[in-house]
Amino acid sequence: MPASALALVILAGLIHAAWNIAAKKAGGDARFATFTGVVMMVFWAPLGLWLGWQQVPGWGRTEWAFVVASGILHLVYYLTLLRGYRKADLTVVYPLARGSGPLLSSLVAIALLGEQLSALGGVGIAGVVAGVFLIAGGPGLLRATRHPAADPAQRQRVLRGLRYGVLTGAFIASYTVVDGYAVKALLMSPILIDYFGNFVRLAFLVPTVLRDRPAAAVLWRRQWKYALLVGIISPVSYVLVLYAMQVAPLSHVAPAREVSMLFAALIGGHLLGEGDRGPRLAGAALIVAGVMALALG
Repeated sequence: MPASALALVILAGLIHAAWNIAAKKAGGDARFATFTGVVMMVFWAPLGLWLGWQQVPGWGRTEWAFVVASGILHLVYYLTLLRGYRKADLTVVYPLARGSGPLLSSLVAIALLGEQLSALGGVGIAGVVAGVFLIAGGPGLLRATRHPAADPAQRQRVLRGLRYGVLTGAFIASYTVVDGYAVKALLMSPILIDYFGNFVRLAFLVPTVLRDRPAAAVLWRRQWKYALLVGIISPVSYVLVLYAMQVAPLSHVAPAREVSMLFAALIGGHLLGEGDRGPRLAGAALIVAGVMALALG
């Protein structure tokens, strides 16, 4: 992996962990997703419209089909993620989502897009996956779900985290492959596929706010700070990843995104008080080693 792509992925990981922590603290639902989508639409309008004026006239049916598909997949992913954050711990849902998604997208990239993976790259992916497992709780997850003396409420919370984490990961894999193909094969602008995909998301989300405007106004007053943060910085993290995909194989970029687990483990666990720092730091070290192996492979 080129050093430039690795630098983009590391910066994207820091930003990604930051906005996921903000989304967890907001505790929002589809209305929060609407708030963040509107913020993104307004804040990034100058850049989106400037680039769109130059490139969108050249788009055909294929490009617009990918924009719609990307928008829908990102929408379902985001709503699933937010629901998982309401039902379980971030340090369970987030690592599992981020770990299973890149693993699946890497396998698809190798099987369908013809990408090659070296032995060292394979070791890197294994290190990332193992690190994600430890950050998510490692053996503690198994004890919480199987031990007969485990607290039933905690068991249910962990099981919900497992389900939502893996489901979110499946949607991450889906949109990663779709967007990766769009920017690598169709040469679409990473900024535009994300910006115009946001309009697709808003087309589905806005009715949830309009159905009960007073309730939405109350939520806005409670969540606006988080919505501003997520709406402004979340597109940056993903666009950086898409630019990295243009110069490096998707099967390398996708697992390398798990460097965000470093920041989630060190920052999120402290801010949210979700504990188990030892295994999570060990998992973070494995992720660093895995990312280095991917970069070299």
